[in-house]
Amino acid sequence: MQHQEFEPPKALQDAIKCFWYDRRDFGAQQSSFEVVPDGYAEIIFHFGSGCAISVNGNLQSLPSPFMMGLLNQPAVFYTKNRLEIIGIRCFPWTVFDLLGLPSGKGGVRIFEHPIARLQSILGGCIQAGKIEEAVTELKEYFLNAQSGIVTNSLLFKAGVAMSEANGTMPVSQVAEAAHATVRTLERKFRQSSGYTVKDVSGLMRFECVRNQLWLDPDSNFAGLAHEFGYTDQSHLSREFKRYSGTTPAAFARKAKRGKQVAGNDFVAFVPA
Repeated sequence: MQHQEFEPPKALQDAIKCFWYDRRDFGAQQSSFEVVPDGYAEIIFHFGSGCAISVNGNLQSLPSPFMMGLLNQPAVFYTKNRLEIIGIRCFPWTVFDLLGLPSGKGGVRIFEHPIARLQSILGGCIQAGKIEEAVTELKEYFLNAQSGIVTNSLLFKAGVAMSEANGTMPVSQVAEAAHATVRTLERKFRQSSGYTVKDVSGLMRFECVRNQLWLDPDSNFAGLAHEFGYTDQSHLSREFKRYSGTTPAAFARKAKRGKQVAGNDFVAFVPA
């Protein structure tokens, strides 16, 4: 397993959290892995034996690229042999503007877009082992795309406030930080991301707890509940199970096993 992350240029940091590369060798037999929810949307380019999801009991191959919108539960993917991915981790209130697509809810989204023309270029870089060159191609593409997009300062200010508070800030305080009314903030947020401020805040808070449990599976659950603003440990457990499909204790046990393979970096892909 290999995972790398790359910072975006300064001009893209309002829209893109990072670029990343991941390589996994799954073996000749078809295997599955989970993508666990977090507070970001991802544009995914993949290379190798392909990637599929289950739709009504049948496997549906995914094109490259596809989008991972915000999830409210883990998504299970299927692949075999080597899978290599280059991802663009975007803020959910910027990804649709970056691509010039209408916003909406949903996890895995298939879309047609000129960005797909980069598939062969990126594939050549991947095949030659030139990961940084592939990321440079993406940076240049989005720098050109970003030049035609006006950054919404209201959403940027709101996003910064939500991130710094780890998703624990009430909507009224997020609106205050963005210098907007709650009504205006919610309207702009829905238009840009398809979700409410509360929806995204809940995912951000879950992500913080999830990451902490990955780093320290022996963390005290009551302490985590207090640190991240849950009413009590039961509240944390309910919310954690809502997003992950499992309890904090079960996730912590899986983290102990997973870290033996992946190390300390939680990269969202967990053996199903």
